[in-house]
Amino acid sequence: MHRGCCVPARVHRSTFPTVPWSCRERYSNGIARSSESKPFMCLTAECCGSGPGPATLEWGLEPGNYVLFLGRFSPDKGCHLPVQAFEQVDTGVKLLMAEASSYCDDYSRELRTHASDRIRMLDWVSGEALDELITNAMIFVPPSDLEGLSLALLDAMGAGLCVLTSDVPENREVVEETGSTFQRGNAVDMADLLRFLIVKRAVREAAGRAAKRRIREQDQWQKIAADIEAAYFEMLGSR
Repeated sequence: MHRGCCVPARVHRSTFPTVPWSCRERYSNGIARSSESKPFMCLTAECCGSGPGPATLEWGLEPGNYVLFLGRFSPDKGCHLPVQAFEQVDTGVKLLMAEASSYCDDYSRELRTHASDRIRMLDWVSGEALDELITNAMIFVPPSDLEGLSLALLDAMGAGLCVLTSDVPENREVVEETGSTFQRGNAVDMADLLRFLIVKRAVREAAGRAAKRRIREQDQWQKIAADIEAAYFEMLGSR
């Protein structure tokens, strides 16, 4: 199921727990002092609870029967890839494209021309409606060509969703062995994995449990706060 090798997690004590190692290595030269640290610590809370609600009922969605993209409609986010992949997949499952901003340009407008009963395009979504969409999805798909630390991905993992991401280093570092990755920019590869995951409920559920466990163990606010406090005391004590 998993494509490619995952970036191994660094297990050293965290000093600057803010971004993935892949991002830090890309941008740190000449900008910031390097340090041994964990690959990331998300600033997000675990989503909880599921079931149909006003949003899913309004949009005619069946809980557990749609694939979800959530993010800004822009080329670097790879929003066209789920659309292209889904157009190759024969399934009754829907694709829900939920935009995380109200900005609209030529790319966004062209993307919306693919809207159909199977491929649903939503405007800006937030609050309880957003939580409802995440917790009721079958699969979460962040197909980014360029990424930093995706809070949407961490929220989806915290909600116990099966995730299918592009294989950029930043996504692989977050997902590790808890989800699936497809070759960046390759809609055919993404379509193949979607076909597999849609029909393999046991695989999806196992991946969702692993993802939720990873977020619970590594990326909760209590742990983040404790590690940051320890880092400050360590720095103060070394002076």
